Amino acid sequence: MQDTSFNLDIIDHNRQAWDRQARQHCEWSQPVTPDVIAAARTGKWQARLTPGDLPDGWLPDIRGKKILCLASAGGQQAPILAAAGADVTVFDLSEGQLDQDRLVAEREGLSLTAVQGDMRDLSVFADETFDIVFHPISNLYVPDLQPVWRECRRVLKAGGRLLASFYNPIVFVGDRDPDLAEQGLVRPTYKVPFVEAEHLPPEVVDGKIERGEALVFGHSLADQIEGQLQAGFLLAGFHEDWQPSPRFVIDSFVPTFIATCAIKSDLSLRRQ
Repeated sequence: MQDTSFNLDIIDHNRQAWDRQARQHCEWSQPVTPDVIAAARTGKWQARLTPGDLPDGWLPDIRGKKILCLASAGGQQAPILAAAGADVTVFDLSEGQLDQDRLVAEREGLSLTAVQGDMRDLSVFADETFDIVFHPISNLYVPDLQPVWRECRRVLKAGGRLLASFYNPIVFVGDRDPDLAEQGLVRPTYKVPFVEAEHLPPEVVDGKIERGEALVFGHSLADQIEGQLQAGFLLAGFHEDWQPSPRFVIDSFVPTFIATCAIKSDLSLRRQ
């Protein structure tokens, strides 16, 4: 098999991969039902950064708040927040995913703005536009996180909050051999930061490309958390959550989802 990963535009490849997943109605491309929207309108709702509920106090009264759902299209989180009374903009790389949000908005008569773009470049938005950035697990699809955190801080108002989630990097270090998984074994093989297109065997990467599967980056905790501090945030909350449907052996032993609540503050330790 020819190594097709060389000189691959991974961002464009991932855009196409998510467009394909949206057409196939994958788990993250299934629009919420009318019942969910009706409940949200009465104040009964839950937005999710990880599989479980948000920690208390992370997302206070959102009525009238301007929320950016960053790289979180798919017809799920943004429509719920809009139905709960927020002024919502959803920004995503995949038009197919954004179409799911547009579908729910039209079906339910919701006011919701959908914008296509790369999470590392939010230049379509002015400084201090949003009260909240809601950023569920998605930054594993870009190679560099600092532009993401810088842009989040720029578009947030003073005192605004960034709610972000990501994988514990421990999920990326294990050998992907299915025989090991059947034996319940974890063999550390890859270092973090992890780059799927570079670290996996070429034939495995080529297979993923040919099947149209997204390619991922396993970022370090320093990039995820210290990166937010460097960009100008204060960490106000930290949360771990378990994988309800373990894909890797390690998922059964440690909580592999991590979420943070960070506040934009001029008193932060931002490094110029």
